[in-house]
Amino acid sequence: MLVLPAELTHAQASACLGMLVQTLRTHQAPEVVADASATVVFDSSALAVLLACRREALGLGKTFAVRGLHERLATLASIYGVSELLPGA
Repeated sequence: MLVLPAELTHAQASACLGMLVQTLRTHQAPEVVADASATVVFDSSALAVLLACRREALGLGKTFAVRGLHERLATLASIYGVSELLPGA
């Protein structure tokens, strides 16, 4: 499971993504779940991180889902037209 931090804005996105991708690459299970339940301070960079993790997971032949997506972040995903790319776990 990938665990997103409490704050995920542009300032943290690059470092966070690097850490999550590293974890994802060592993840042995065929499914990857990103736990976003702790993420309460965010901007659109959080979506970019989730989408990059999804892309990496799919590239490794794994499935990808998100658990605990904050309502405002889900709304932002819907506005950007990417909500279907971030299925719930």
